[in-house]
Amino acid sequence: MSKASLRRPRGTRDFLPWDMIKRRYVIETIRSVFELYGFDEIETPAFEFLEVLTAKCGPDVKEQIYAFKDKAGRDLGLRFDLTVPLARIVASNPNLPKPFKRYCISRVWRYEEPQSGRFREFWQADADIVGSSKMDSDAEVIAVAISCLKKLGMKNFKVRLNNRKILESIASSANVDKELSLSVFRAIDKLDKIGHEGVKHELKKLGLTDLQILTIMDQISKSGNIDVIEKEISNMLTAEGREGINELAEIISNLELYGYSSYVVVDLSLARGLDYYTGPIFEVSAETTINVGSVAGGGRYDNLIELLGGPPTPATGISLGVDRIVEVLDEACMLPSIKTLTQVFVAYVNQSVKSEALRTAERLRAEGLKVEVDLMGRKLDRQLKYADAKGIPYAVIVGPEELKLGVYKLRDMRNRKEQTLNLQELIRTLKLSAYSLSQ
Repeated sequence: MSKASLRRPRGTRDFLPWDMIKRRYVIETIRSVFELYGFDEIETPAFEFLEVLTAKCGPDVKEQIYAFKDKAGRDLGLRFDLTVPLARIVASNPNLPKPFKRYCISRVWRYEEPQSGRFREFWQADADIVGSSKMDSDAEVIAVAISCLKKLGMKNFKVRLNNRKILESIASSANVDKELSLSVFRAIDKLDKIGHEGVKHELKKLGLTDLQILTIMDQISKSGNIDVIEKEISNMLTAEGREGINELAEIISNLELYGYSSYVVVDLSLARGLDYYTGPIFEVSAETTINVGSVAGGGRYDNLIELLGGPPTPATGISLGVDRIVEVLDEACMLPSIKTLTQVFVAYVNQSVKSEALRTAERLRAEGLKVEVDLMGRKLDRQLKYADAKGIPYAVIVGPEELKLGVYKLRDMRNRKEQTLNLQELIRTLKLSAYSLSQ
């Protein structure tokens, strides 16, 4: 096999044990917050029928789907997000109790240009509420995302809010044909990537006049307090746009009850690229020295479940980008820096006490300790060097003389201090040490 064949596919990564410790910490923290808010976990297949994935994703995302035919010639694709599979589940299970509150933490795939914070295989952590049309649900999924980031220790972040209904109103005030509005939103969604001039160029390609482009760019430049923005754009708001403003005001009012309204800013340039959004949309941006883009985003998608064959069902949700959150926290040195989760290495002086070393390891595991024992038949010094290289904090040394006395040597691998303990003392000391290490 050539060296070239050992390369990873572009846009993918390998995660070694110390990487996975960091990722697992982030994922399990997010999972714990989701469950605190009453969300239950589901999982869906990695691939779906292509017609399901492409039902309402938009042409840009459609181009990013890893599509293929199976051996029977059926058109399939790897899921590009976790929302469409959820919509399919609800469409095929219409009798689920409502609201249906689910979370899913898993891989998704998009064929796009890899860069900082953007990969072709990545992890999302989604929390969605299906069945409620009230803004209480939108406020709750935003609150869940804020709670996750706060529990992870992230401080400098903002939640940007907008509403597709307001964007529709802006497009209408610029006399943009209704059938062009989604294309306009997709162009606006590229603002952070291509800048104002790039967006103007995209709008020009859609056939908009200079006046239309000027009107749109002027309106989407507004951000800040909801009351101020409403006054600034009141003369161009349609009935639909006013409904969008009222929905945002209600979300912010609810977030005040959570104590989270200070994180929120209304930003009319926020568009979100997926076509299935129908109302409030939101993104979370972190202030960091590395450019990873948003760390979370979502919105309301009231028509998607019906589009996939289910009954009319309102829904909203938010997705946290696990990979980006890990990058931000790692850059700020806010993630565990240990190399292994193993707490104890049981070493033996020679082969005559190997069986006792194995029994000791099992006794410690029965107490809930994470234990490794030598499997290579190495001499004691080599065993201890291995434990040290791996970053295992404690070594229990089993020797013939100690066994006669019914004791063990416990070595702290960080400072090389040793103490001699009987089995009960050993267990108590290691459990207390393991607890302090976990804090």
